[in-house]
Amino acid sequence: MRATIDGIVLRGRALEGNRVLTILTAEKGLITAFANRANTVRSGLAASTEVLSYSRFVLFSHRGRTVADKADANRIFFGIRQDFGKLCLASYFAQLSAELLTTDEPAPEPLRLLLNALHYLEDGSRDQRLLKGLYELRLLTLTGFMPDLVGCRFCSEYESAEMYFFPREGDIVCGECFRENSPTGGLNLSAGVLAAMRHIIYSPPERLFSFTLGGSALDELVRVSEQYLLSKAERSFSALDLYKNSC
Repeated sequence: MRATIDGIVLRGRALEGNRVLTILTAEKGLITAFANRANTVRSGLAASTEVLSYSRFVLFSHRGRTVADKADANRIFFGIRQDFGKLCLASYFAQLSAELLTTDEPAPEPLRLLLNALHYLEDGSRDQRLLKGLYELRLLTLTGFMPDLVGCRFCSEYESAEMYFFPREGDIVCGECFRENSPTGGLNLSAGVLAAMRHIIYSPPERLFSFTLGGSALDELVRVSEQYLLSKAERSFSALDLYKNSC
């Protein structure tokens, strides 16, 4: 029995002329599928099964495997592929999604997040640093690692002149409680960055990209979001290293 489903390719591995794909879909989360002869010169599946291709796949089961019998590209993101820095950042987004999401669990919001991030990355209307920090924090939120930014860990203060974020614990502490309790590992947060982080993790999908941040505040968001991601993932990411080297 064949099924038709839209998804974006996060990974592609060559296997004897074939291609083993990791595909992010709204209905089933991550899917592993075999695209027969996709790595051959004459294959009609080559472009639609490349990493970052958003395609409509026709899938069927064969001997315990999911096979991509046909694939038609919905969007290839040519503008990303033609810019090495953008391609590195997009590959990082794909690697994060492949590592943090799961199979057989619907993922409409993560798919929407990735497609929107790639759209803004391609057209250049959003700063790459903003997209990186936003993607990290929002994906963590969607995968069960939402930080608690409602109020201070000790006194529940929503906002004070000084606020500190703790990547290991994923919460915030006001300046007064910070001096009284001396918790370790805190990062000083400016009011603008705290507001941006709250927007990223709490806003509805349709408003997610509707904010701006610039200058040193944007650099601060990048630093804080990355430290939080690495603290929760407890591992490094090769695509992140490549992106940093490309900047």
